[in-house]
Amino acid sequence: MIKEAMLYRSLDNQKVFCFLCNHHCQINPSKFGFCGVRQNRSGKLYTHVYGEVITAHVDPIEKKPLYHFLPGTSSFSIATIGCNFHCYFCQNWQISQVTKRNHPEEGGYKLSPENIVSEAKKRGCRSISYTYTEPTIFFEYAFDTAKLANKAGLGNVFVTNGYMTKEALKAIAPYLDACNVDLKSFHEEFYQTICKGHLKPVLDSIRFMKELGIWVEVTTLVVPSKNDGEAELTEIARFIAGLDPDIPWHISRFHPDYKYTDAIATPLETLRKAFSIGKAEGLHYIYIGNVLGESEDTICHYCGKTLIRRQGFFTSKNLIRNSQCPFCEKPIAGVFDSTK
Repeated sequence: MIKEAMLYRSLDNQKVFCFLCNHHCQINPSKFGFCGVRQNRSGKLYTHVYGEVITAHVDPIEKKPLYHFLPGTSSFSIATIGCNFHCYFCQNWQISQVTKRNHPEEGGYKLSPENIVSEAKKRGCRSISYTYTEPTIFFEYAFDTAKLANKAGLGNVFVTNGYMTKEALKAIAPYLDACNVDLKSFHEEFYQTICKGHLKPVLDSIRFMKELGIWVEVTTLVVPSKNDGEAELTEIARFIAGLDPDIPWHISRFHPDYKYTDAIATPLETLRKAFSIGKAEGLHYIYIGNVLGESEDTICHYCGKTLIRRQGFFTSKNLIRNSQCPFCEKPIAGVFDSTK
């Protein structure tokens, strides 16, 4: 479905300026923005992905990954085609790298915001996650759904590359409860050459999410020979700890995919090194992802007791009550079920 976009303004000669994300595209008539799903039609900007999902599933919230946001609950997860990054190691490239510009017949199937909320409630989900691809590029769809979800008592989650503008975050902040942000590197060259973006806007988004009171967790996919150096991992951990040492850091194992199939999977020792670096920089909650049985549990950083036990994406035990450790009664950062 084609719908007039949010977060743009008209320019001279029927051009439009899109300020949804930090590409800040100036789009000529009939042309698409960098994302390939927002098009200038006669001086107005339209989204081509409103109301059409390419995929929808019920997932454990831990799959996002979010470990301190309603742990042990399920989340109704949706995506449209498209992305505003072109990472050549993308794990979801089959849907994220499809655009309406190049594949106008692609799109998925119709699912209205009302239907999404209804399905989430019917399936016993506690939240809706806008995930798999980049939720920023289907912002209007996510925005309308999030408003309805919030009214229905459901949480809203963005799994994002963090490349949205402050204007976009301000608009959706009243309805957005949590974000997992991919902090892919701490080098500008990496973002320019591999993602086709820039580092600073991602860092700014993480800071601004915290200011807005959105629960934030950060994921770094550790790619061999690309962002796995000790100095860079230290910079990432130091940045997160400098914002708030309670921000969980998910260190995720890379598996060869898309245009980067000649690489090896991330060695376990590299992930363990990153874990140690995060601890040395003062982070309280660090998790190793994509490795079954490796640093998945939530540990109280005050007394060292295991509070949440996980296997893969599933929670088998959760001892946190009233956002506290039951052993030392110290606060545990996160958004936890108030009924427990």
